[in-house]
Amino acid sequence: MLQFEEVRQALTDLEPELRDLADALGLEKTKEEIEKLEQQAAAPGFWDDLENTQKVLQRTSALKSKVERYNKLCGQFDDTMALADMGDEAEDLSILPEAQEELESFKSNLEALRLTTLLTGEYDSKNAILTFHAGAGGTEAQDWAEMLYRMYNRWGERHGFQVKTLDYLDGEEAGLKSATLLIEGENAYGFLKSEAGVHRLVRVSPFDSSGRRHTSFASLEVMPEIDDTIEVEIDPADIKMDVYRASGAGGQKVNKTSSAVRLTHIPTGIVVACQVERSQYQNRDVAMRMLKSKLIEIKEREHLDKISDIKGEQKEIAWGSQIRSYVFMPYTLVKDHRTGYESGNINAVMDGDLDGFINAYLKAGSINAITEDVED
Repeated sequence: MLQFEEVRQALTDLEPELRDLADALGLEKTKEEIEKLEQQAAAPGFWDDLENTQKVLQRTSALKSKVERYNKLCGQFDDTMALADMGDEAEDLSILPEAQEELESFKSNLEALRLTTLLTGEYDSKNAILTFHAGAGGTEAQDWAEMLYRMYNRWGERHGFQVKTLDYLDGEEAGLKSATLLIEGENAYGFLKSEAGVHRLVRVSPFDSSGRRHTSFASLEVMPEIDDTIEVEIDPADIKMDVYRASGAGGQKVNKTSSAVRLTHIPTGIVVACQVERSQYQNRDVAMRMLKSKLIEIKEREHLDKISDIKGEQKEIAWGSQIRSYVFMPYTLVKDHRTGYESGNINAVMDGDLDGFINAYLKAGSINAITEDVED
């Protein structure tokens, strides 16, 4: 039947791209690395060094997930083709909607996996550290910062990443003044680095009894989590440490002891904080990783040769340079001002449906890179 033949032809056209994707993902090398890591795990004394054990197991899990994702996509291709064949042989048009739906799902999953091949930056595979800051505007801006905080929590959960709150400073009446999230998973930073910048909200404020429309801003910093395998030289004399009692969400241990740690990098004015671990020493270790990550991110962004070349932290981005606007009133629309990508389903976006915006940014970056190569 013609309808099923169209589904089969569409799949056939996509098959070369599916096969080429295995090479683009480097699956053969990935499988070789998995085998070597599993040999390490089976070696005597492997469990004696718990820190190394954790790193090996995490790396193995990430690589297996990569292979499994591709295999699952191949399975979806075969299943969709079989569904189309079955409907054609039985001449049963009631199967057609399911076959078409599976075809669209396959296309979407193929595109999503293909985009991971664009994540070739040095730190793209790392975990991501997200820091939220409410802009000027008091309660309204602090509520907006908390909405963004929830949005990225939901994005991480939708993608099966581990999401952990490192620091949280409550707003005066509602929302938050600042917060820091750690999102752990393969390519978390590569996907989320495009989200850094100022986010603008337009809505009728629930905190305004007159029902007037308000515009609020919040900024988001995104940096890769730097582990101990990357050397970052920081003079201990350049770091000021303060301890305080934790606040905000954190369970029974919050406010019992002064275990929260705030580190200030004196030359740049960068401040990082952690309050969620059980001891002051653990919080300090996490805060130091955050500080290293922030310094590395600035060094890369400013194309500097070394950390000491940083003259000062780039303070809050000017509110006029927002990367994205979220409009709840008088219409509903989320628009990215860099790529032009937009979505009218604002509720889905606020519930973590950000892939369209992230993918559009990655594609635009890929096109720009190709254009620059041609010009050179």
